[in-house]
Amino acid sequence: MARDRASRPEARSLRLFVAVEVPPAAQRAVDEAVAPWREAFPRARWVPPENRHLTVKFLGQTWPRLRGWVGERIAAAATGARPFEVALAGLGSFPSATRGRVLWVGLDDPAARMASLAAALEAALAEEFRPETRPFAAHLTVARSDPPIVLPPAFADTAVASVRFRVDRVVLFRSHLRRPAPRYEPLETFGLEGQAEG
Repeated sequence: MARDRASRPEARSLRLFVAVEVPPAAQRAVDEAVAPWREAFPRARWVPPENRHLTVKFLGQTWPRLRGWVGERIAAAATGARPFEVALAGLGSFPSATRGRVLWVGLDDPAARMASLAAALEAALAEEFRPETRPFAAHLTVARSDPPIVLPPAFADTAVASVRFRVDRVVLFRSHLRRPAPRYEPLETFGLEGQAEG
């Protein structure tokens, strides 16, 4: 009986995260910056443009019963945040240049508004989701590699057009894991200052 209940779609957990979408002009600038490195590192798994976003909070496996509560808590966090601007700013990697597992484009956000937004979401969701212990680092993942890549100094020196864009909403996404790339389904959008948009 329990197995029958667990097999029902409504009983399966949802893989969720909260992110900021990146506008087309910024995506084009990212494509131009990483184009030479795609050829240099053909075995890396390059993220398709439609999957590139700025993750603010990763929730992971979430029971469907929490879905409504999660939306309420995200809306509460968005209420206290005002829209702001950021800009693309250079290439980097995690955990280091000699062990590049995640390649990314960074953000110019001198007032650390993205970090403040992430902290608000952490606090709002802490009752059900373990807060992140690592310092928040706003970035746009462009590729992943296993084994890690040893990156030349020229990688960090790559010019990235400083395209500015406005952050005025966050999106709750559901991740559908599949090959060759996951599919991210937007579930709900929350305007900063608390205005839900769908």
